[in-house]
Amino acid sequence: MSLSEQQKQIIESSIERVAEVAGDPSPLVYERLFAEQPEMKELFLLDRDDSAKGHMLMEALDCVFDLLGPRSYAPTLIQSELTNHSGFGVPPRVFATFFRVVKDCFAEVLGGEWNAETDAAWNALLAEIDGVILQQAEKYGTAV
Repeated sequence: MSLSEQQKQIIESSIERVAEVAGDPSPLVYERLFAEQPEMKELFLLDRDDSAKGHMLMEALDCVFDLLGPRSYAPTLIQSELTNHSGFGVPPRVFATFFRVVKDCFAEVLGGEWNAETDAAWNALLAEIDGVILQQAEKYGTAV
């Protein structure tokens, strides 16, 4: 399933709006991630200034913007990060949850501004990301 231009615009607008409302959403995203995947917190023990967390969220959002636009590198980035995260003991299914956590966190930040149309657009994006993750994991023999 391919995202419509309207869905792409909705997703871009929601990301921009989160930045306006929350500034850097990294602390909120990682709080939610660690609540859902507590075993991931120990992987960030050396990230004392939260720069690695901020960088990872930025990379994930860059990946989203590439999927919304030219699609020039997102599948390769996802494959590379699947490999990198596997080396840290993060299986593809947990890797995939990060994008859903971002969506859920953004929905919480935007509260009443987040509507059914926004939710549907993000769900379509997540389905595409899951497809890319599955394709890349299978392509390179990584267990999903």
